[in-house]
Amino acid sequence: MITASRVQRSLACGALLLPLLAATQAQAGEVYVPLGMPGIGVGYAHPINDMLGVRADFMTLGSRSKNTVEDGISYQGRYKLQRTALLLDLFPFSGRFRFTGGAVLSTYKVNLDASGASGSITIGDTTYATSANDGLNVDIKFPDTTPYLGIGWGHQAGSGLRWSFDIGAAIGRAKVTATPRGALASQTGIEADIDKELAELREGVGKVRAIPQLSIGVGYSF
Repeated sequence: MITASRVQRSLACGALLLPLLAATQAQAGEVYVPLGMPGIGVGYAHPINDMLGVRADFMTLGSRSKNTVEDGISYQGRYKLQRTALLLDLFPFSGRFRFTGGAVLSTYKVNLDASGASGSITIGDTTYATSANDGLNVDIKFPDTTPYLGIGWGHQAGSGLRWSFDIGAAIGRAKVTATPRGALASQTGIEADIDKELAELREGVGKVRAIPQLSIGVGYSF
């Protein structure tokens, strides 16, 4: 049942929210294009007041393919780098400088595929006879969602042509996995040899705990 007291409380809450909503709507939103790491993208920034703003942007390098050699094994490498960021900007001095925090929803992954079509493949300390159906697939992947921390300049309240700069990091640790295929997968001792083969890769990429983010941007605030 709707009572008079509930109606009064709802009206009171509405009266308190109206100034904040009005202030938010009064600020001009900014559409911007960032360029840097990880690529090029598009974003939207909306100042709430002189000290606070919210943003969302998407950046990508797309997908790439490249032949590479890791520990003596020739791989066909495929790389995919893109991310969407949901960010909160804090302007402590009501100027251009800001602290930024938020969440990054990303696809940072590398796939390495070694084919056994050459007739043999050396993994760890063992050389295995192979056919075209055999091979080794290695995946290097960062978490899908990671926290973001950084600093920057720009995206403050205002209008007209705008410039911005961001430096920070998405905090997350890469995971390295490997999967043999074909008859290679049933070879005795294959898992131990794979662990030896990937030890250096896991010691390197596997210990990375943050993905650097660095970009400059140009935008327009309406």
